[in-house]
Amino acid sequence: MNESFRIAQKLGLMFKPSDPLPKDMQAWAISQLHAPSPALGQPHKFATIAPWPDHLQPNLKKRAHMWRLYRENKKKERERKDGQDTQVAKEANRRNNLMRDKDELKFAQRNVYGDDQLRLRFAAFWANHFTIGNTFDTSSMIGHAIDEAIIANLNGDFANMLYLVTTHPGMLTYLDNVWSAGERSPHTKRCRKRPDCQAGLNDNLGRELLELHTLSPAAGYTEADIRNAAMVLSGWGMDFGASTQDMLERAKTTNHWQAFKPRYAEPGLKKVFGKTIYAGKNGLKQLTDYLAGNEYTIRFISTKLCQHFVSDKPKRTDIAYISEAWRQSNGQLDVIHTAVIERAIASDEAKFIWPMTWLFQVIRLSEATFFKGWEDIYNYDDDIMNTQKIFAELGQSFWSSRQPDGYSSKKEEWLSAEMLERRIRFADAIYNIGRVKHSTTKIMDRMGANETTRRLVASADSRRHKFIALMCSPELMGLSYV
Repeated sequence: MNESFRIAQKLGLMFKPSDPLPKDMQAWAISQLHAPSPALGQPHKFATIAPWPDHLQPNLKKRAHMWRLYRENKKKERERKDGQDTQVAKEANRRNNLMRDKDELKFAQRNVYGDDQLRLRFAAFWANHFTIGNTFDTSSMIGHAIDEAIIANLNGDFANMLYLVTTHPGMLTYLDNVWSAGERSPHTKRCRKRPDCQAGLNDNLGRELLELHTLSPAAGYTEADIRNAAMVLSGWGMDFGASTQDMLERAKTTNHWQAFKPRYAEPGLKKVFGKTIYAGKNGLKQLTDYLAGNEYTIRFISTKLCQHFVSDKPKRTDIAYISEAWRQSNGQLDVIHTAVIERAIASDEAKFIWPMTWLFQVIRLSEATFFKGWEDIYNYDDDIMNTQKIFAELGQSFWSSRQPDGYSSKKEEWLSAEMLERRIRFADAIYNIGRVKHSTTKIMDRMGANETTRRLVASADSRRHKFIALMCSPELMGLSYV
């Protein structure tokens, strides 16, 4: 594989046949960090590429309103009121008020048609690092978190992204923080006087904040640190279906991204990993800023970045290089990402590609069409599966009910006969229905395919099988460059 495509595979989503190849790949890759990042897609299968319409990208306030409507209609459905128990009404409620299908398709189309391929790869890394699993209650928030907490802040600093993701209603809901109340909070004290009331501290988010999002267990923090972090987080978050009146009464705001309930918060000072944190809403920002700049956080996430973009088993020098860029810049993501780019380009080691990333790369390389248009999300198509089923069959989706530790970047977690068979089926489907515009010979010549790949493709007995052989070759899966 030539240098242009080697770098685009490792760090991006591959060049489309219509894309000019940069002369200076490192300069191009770094410039990609500031590339315009609109959500592009197709209204219909095989239609002209266009920006996603605004009405399919509602803001958080609108999403909360839609979620309330959905739940109200579901209640009427159970009570058999206002015709909500009919099949037509049930379907309309889902289509009109739930966002998963729209958000997941937008994510897919954005990755297939976007010109900001490196930004999108870094966005996927951070979306996985800050996993928000689908508990159904979170299904209409995951896409917003990816767009507004991650993509919109890729040129900021890690501390700010950490705070924004931690306080996003998707994260607060996923890890049950919306129900958490300090043991000495006014709400808990009052609740304990009533036999029908339950209240207490939930440490899910406090635990994951330390274990997965920042320090890692290598830091040696204690259960007391986890509990104290949970106390700092107590009071944050409101049920996404809460009424406007309830929001104003308890959180003094209608903005779910700023929903802090003072009467649910643990009073007094807390100490987390040696840092004294003050009481009140501002205590969380104090905590996330402290954790973001901690040396354990720097080393842990620098290692993860290396494992995702550079090598499954990164060298100490690569990790040290990125860690030093982090320290010198005080966590500026542009500087950190630039260091990742430099080490990935300098490394001649192959890097295994996630199934999701591989699918986007195959579609871009062949200029095929494989996802429905946004106008056809709910229309049955005999050829194309809906987006949710595509990612489920692929075995990787940011909208799945996954664990907080996210997807592994290591090839050992993905290499199996079953996972290879899935890729073969997808390559076959793309060839059969995607109107592939370019021959395998043309694709191989442009990307500089190695001789092993060329021999593998030449051994296939038809155009279809040649396409499958190329797209499922070790070279295109990021397993080998020679």
